[in-house]
Amino acid sequence: MSADAEHGGRSRPIRCLIAKVGLDGHDRGAHVIARAFRDAGFEVVYSGLHRSPEEIVQAAVQEDVDVLGISILSGAHNTLVPKVVDGLEEYGAFADTLLIVGGIIPEEDREGLREMGVAAIFGPGTPMEETIEFVREHAPERE
Repeated sequence: MSADAEHGGRSRPIRCLIAKVGLDGHDRGAHVIARAFRDAGFEVVYSGLHRSPEEIVQAAVQEDVDVLGISILSGAHNTLVPKVVDGLEEYGAFADTLLIVGGIIPEEDREGLREMGVAAIFGPGTPMEETIEFVREHAPERE
């Protein structure tokens, strides 16, 4: 099997960072999505708990990820996600990174996150296959 066929037409697997930012201590969902992404053939790095936006940005840049998935349940998304976006822009990595957010995000906050560049928001109960297909369709292609 060629590398392209093995990776869904890509020259390499989609590389993802699943990140927990801030003081949010619940990471079951992050573990579930990381495992599902791995099982879908993506390369996955998990940040662990209690990471600062700066640490998340550093990890995303160092790992050269295609997708940054932020799992957040604390309600601090309007404070922490903009800091991640600013950091990615500072490193020139924002345009090359598909930014998705999962967790408890009130409907009234979603449009603001999308306007700052969040590609999709996946709440509790989202079918895993929906999230995986979104990533396959929208992750930037790199060599």
